[in-house]
Amino acid sequence: MAERSLSSRLWYVALFLGIGALIWLFRLLPLQGLGDASRVPGDTSLSLATWPTPDLMLALCLAWVVRRPDLLPAPLIAGYIFIEDILMMRPPGLWALIVLGATEFLRQRNPTLRGLSFLLEYALIAALMLGMFLLNRMVLGIVMVPQAPLGLSLAQFVGTVATYPLVAAGLHFGLSLRKPATGEVDDLGQKL
Repeated sequence: MAERSLSSRLWYVALFLGIGALIWLFRLLPLQGLGDASRVPGDTSLSLATWPTPDLMLALCLAWVVRRPDLLPAPLIAGYIFIEDILMMRPPGLWALIVLGATEFLRQRNPTLRGLSFLLEYALIAALMLGMFLLNRMVLGIVMVPQAPLGLSLAQFVGTVATYPLVAAGLHFGLSLRKPATGEVDDLGQKL
């Protein structure tokens, strides 16, 4: 029985890494130039072609930790986001530390999150994401690292918050990752 539990945990870890690899692939592909043909040179307005992509991995990490924190270990989150920092040419470690702090905040409050309705969970996640984005901008501003304009950062924040329900629904219906009920036990009789 213990082997089955370990293999299912490893399956979920491999699934998380596979989803992450797909997201990396699409983020690293040069797809930005496809919709820029209609832009007038010098036009700084935010159009659909220049809209920043939402941070799907952030939404995935937060939704996964709210539903099943035991299936997504903290070192995996930190390592994945750290490698993403390097690949996306962000300051290494800052965003990884912020995401790790947010997921650990949710992990510590998991018993209370079980009883929340989805609207309350969504409001908590949106407030947490806002705090994360503002903390990131504040730290980058303090150390005077060049960063994206505030409008683009806010657009990415809005896009990430808007995709959270889709990611949560995908985890719930597609992967059967749902919040365990209070007092629910697994196959080995251990409390979830």
